Amino acid sequence: MPAHIAQRASERLKFVGDVPVPQRLAACKEFLRSEMAALRERHKAGVSGLTICRERAQIIDAMLSHLFDYALTTYQQLHALPAPVALLALGGYGRGELSPWSDVDVMFLFPTKTKPSEAKPLQEHLTNEILYILWDCGLKVGHSTRTIDDAFNEARKDILTKTALLEARRIAGSEKLYDTFSQAYRSYYATENPKDYIAARLDDQASRRAKYANTVFNQEPDIKNGVGGLRDYQNAVWMARVKLDITTIDELATQNYLRADDLAAFQRGYDFLLRVRNELHFMSARATDVMSLDLQPRIAEHLGYKEPEMLPRVEHFMQDYYRAAQTIFRVSKLVEDRLARATGRHGNGDKRSFRETLLASRFTRTKRIDGFLLRGRELVAEKPEVFREDPVRLIRVFRHLQTLDATLDFHLADLIRVSLPLVTPPVAQSQDASVSFRAIISEAGAVHPILAKMHELGVLGRFITEFDALTCLVQHEYYHRYTADVHTLSAIRELDRIYTEAEPITLKYRAAIHETTDPSLLYLTLLLHDIGKAEGIRGHSESGVRLALPILERLGVSPAERELVLFVIKNHLAMARFWQKRDVDDPNTAAAFAELVGDLERLRHLYVHTFCDARGTSADLWNSYKDTLHTTLYRSTFERLKHGAAVDASLQEKKKMTQQELIAKTIPGISADEINAHFGLLPDRYFIHTDTDEIALHIQMVNRLLRSITTADSVGSLRPVIDWKDDLNRSLTVVNVVTWDRAGLFYKLAGAFSVAGLSILGAKVISRTDHIAIDTFYVVEPGRGPVQSASAQEKFAKTIEEALVANRDLLPDIMAQAKKIASTRYLSTVSGETLHSSFPPTVEVYHEISMQKTIVEVQARDQIGLLYRLAKTISDHNFDITFARIGTERGVAIDTFYIEGANHEAAEGPERLHALRDALNEIIAPAPQPAAAAK
Repeated sequence: MPAHIAQRASERLKFVGDVPVPQRLAACKEFLRSEMAALRERHKAGVSGLTICRERAQIIDAMLSHLFDYALTTYQQLHALPAPVALLALGGYGRGELSPWSDVDVMFLFPTKTKPSEAKPLQEHLTNEILYILWDCGLKVGHSTRTIDDAFNEARKDILTKTALLEARRIAGSEKLYDTFSQAYRSYYATENPKDYIAARLDDQASRRAKYANTVFNQEPDIKNGVGGLRDYQNAVWMARVKLDITTIDELATQNYLRADDLAAFQRGYDFLLRVRNELHFMSARATDVMSLDLQPRIAEHLGYKEPEMLPRVEHFMQDYYRAAQTIFRVSKLVEDRLARATGRHGNGDKRSFRETLLASRFTRTKRIDGFLLRGRELVAEKPEVFREDPVRLIRVFRHLQTLDATLDFHLADLIRVSLPLVTPPVAQSQDASVSFRAIISEAGAVHPILAKMHELGVLGRFITEFDALTCLVQHEYYHRYTADVHTLSAIRELDRIYTEAEPITLKYRAAIHETTDPSLLYLTLLLHDIGKAEGIRGHSESGVRLALPILERLGVSPAERELVLFVIKNHLAMARFWQKRDVDDPNTAAAFAELVGDLERLRHLYVHTFCDARGTSADLWNSYKDTLHTTLYRSTFERLKHGAAVDASLQEKKKMTQQELIAKTIPGISADEINAHFGLLPDRYFIHTDTDEIALHIQMVNRLLRSITTADSVGSLRPVIDWKDDLNRSLTVVNVVTWDRAGLFYKLAGAFSVAGLSILGAKVISRTDHIAIDTFYVVEPGRGPVQSASAQEKFAKTIEEALVANRDLLPDIMAQAKKIASTRYLSTVSGETLHSSFPPTVEVYHEISMQKTIVEVQARDQIGLLYRLAKTISDHNFDITFARIGTERGVAIDTFYIEGANHEAAEGPERLHALRDALNEIIAPAPQPAAAAK
């Protein structure tokens, strides 16, 4: 313990005589306050992460040792000690590493033969005199009382206890008792089933990493448990301690488990992560390990990143974080791979005993290929000079891995890493290297593992230097979870899955791929589609085309194929934007998209590319609702490109057949005249993607509405007819509402859903020419899918009736509902700059000439009541909403409306549209109040 901490503790915590608990508590609180304040200043001054953690542990040591000594002294004044006792630190505290708000884990240790009844009075006294003071100081304390035998028994039953005891350290009490335990425990963990412990830790590593998609490049990383986090480092140390009986990590180098430079990088990365975690704890004033987007700007600034603009500052910081985490992940894997051999495990996860491995190797023929040896399923180098003799082997080795379905020996992986300088521009641009790489990306269904390994070892960025600029590139877009390089590889993995997995949602994409001329171009396009982000996110599609062209030429891609790949790169966001913002049921939407795409080959590539791109962005970004919109646009555009103007005649024929079918099936209580009227009173777009059963439902609902005129008073006839139906395939509920059309109908419906606590995913709004509105909403219970709550349905029905019949203002009820579920809907906010400021709220109001529509597009922070306020404002400006697409991505609302004049005339006049735009802007980005008024 540093002399200054020990000295101050001795001055402030040396309790002599009868010192009441409140006095000791006050002294401990003041000691902790002053020491933590000093510690924070040292952290601000740039002291290393590990040093800060050790000093915090030493602060707790000092306080505990004084409390323990006083407790033992006061006990012995009244009683004889039943047995020696020692106070031990466990886990992270045991290894002397405590971040500012980390838990304090301790154990009171007694000799083996101590009877519980004899130890109980002393145990209660220690609890009262030590633990209660710690709790009252605001510390989170984990504690146990065990004899030596108890400790061993618990260690045998529970791997977490066994691991915590690995790092047990004496704080106070009997040295002899602690030494006895320490020596016995060291003998136990080194000799009693060390292979089982290593196997269990390897399983823990694998399951924990899988929760974080097996990548360090998450947008909001978990510093402790994420891939490349502190736990990766600690697990490697724990396994090495059990297997190699080491006491310090430095021994990994002395025992030739790691090179000295790898060990140094491992330790640097760990120290950096500790420093980041310390800042996160100091900033949050609580134990937390997740670096959310909102916190990253402040962390970067506090850790000394000086770029004047917020985004470059955060990017610099996060790139340093990812490199440190990547180093920890890489080196911990090296240690694990070597230790795994002791359990009979291999890189592919197979579990075999060492004896079985030896027996298998006797019957496995060694195969020589291109300077490498295939031993079983593992590829090794014949000699260290294999890459110096032919540097193109640094590309070909991965093609061999792919065709042989083999794994890299860790010595070969290390040789590849140190040989990277051999991948010079002439090597990367050679025909042999290009042929080998094209072969890799032509192996449908097996591309991602190879490219991921090439990237992990640094070869991909050396071979395609333009791609290297994406490495660790933070994407400050609300829907991205990963860095640009990992997103790209994740999208390629999704394309692999279309080929290899029988997931129902992917079957139609597999069929589209089989219709393409060269499916390998899909892999190449995905690899290059975001390459322009190295020059900035804005306009990255256009810059991507410029950067990709020389790569395609270098790889020997033909001119026609280059044109296709470059088209998709330039327009890779277009298809999603169309179905996110346009009415896919409108023939004009398909016509406009067909004009953009031009031919079926481009359409197929965009269809598959968009799916893989979205699924590779975030696991929860794609759902069956979006898939339906995407596929609807694809199929309608396909028909438009294939049949041209004949599509319109086909649609009319389909409408006529549907009308005849409904008349023939005899809907109970519905006459043929009502069916004919329904078909004559609605626009053609209604019939394109509304199936027969849904049309029949709407006709019956209209019939109920019309009958209400004669069976109810005038007020009763204003009540809407509502139908709820779960769509389990899309995991949502379809709500059809039929009522008399009137001003403000849409915003009142949207408000009623908000009051009922339901989220709207999308809406179709249409009216018959006899002023009967047929509105369809796709809704969910937030976080729970289809609407199962009968009370929510009743609440909606009651609220919309009050809004329509009594013209009740719903905003107060919406705000009350917001308070109930704000934690699941609002973005967290903190003072200072946040990354969400990089997604400014926007409103666009414009005429879409090709579709003859006036469109309103809004992007804003999602909040309860937003849709209600937007739609009400549109209504207040005397516009009707004829179509709405409602979307929310990671807390950002993306809403699109088609509007027309209240009397169904086109929404013309720039002054009116500008006034509407300004009013909507005021909702999503209110003008700042004058300083004098802001009180």
